[in-house]
Amino acid sequence: MDIASILVLFAFLGACFLAAATGALFTPGVWYEALAKPDWRPPNWLFGPVWTALYIAIGVSGWLVWREAGFAGASVALLVYAVQLVLNASWTVIFFGLHRPDLAFFEILALWLAIVLSIVLFWPINVLAALLLVPYALWVGFAAVLNYAIWRLNPAG
Repeated sequence: MDIASILVLFAFLGACFLAAATGALFTPGVWYEALAKPDWRPPNWLFGPVWTALYIAIGVSGWLVWREAGFAGASVALLVYAVQLVLNASWTVIFFGLHRPDLAFFEILALWLAIVLSIVLFWPINVLAALLLVPYALWVGFAAVLNYAIWRLNPAG
């Protein structure tokens, strides 16, 4: 692996952690703690480690596709990948920043669809890259169900 490839890997990881940075800007805080939440919600401490692992996998996934096909050869796949990162960052702003679980639910559905489409588009280019996104799709699917449950338990948001 040459230095250019390593730099691109860091760029992919950096893009993922830039999306993650919205979590530092829009924290759960008092508003979230006051919401009614389902009993099956994971403990708060679990979200940080899970998302860290997922962001690393997401970054490596995009990099593997780039390494296999380049930006020109995987332009559609990498565009969808970029869209899912923007949607990922946006969910935090909508849910925790705007305090809108209702809008966040519809946004997270779009995020989940973008992740699934990324998997489909990555598969023919690099199977490992596609498989690295599967835990992300599963976690976001779970997060969508949790988001929906919180919205329904707190209809006024």
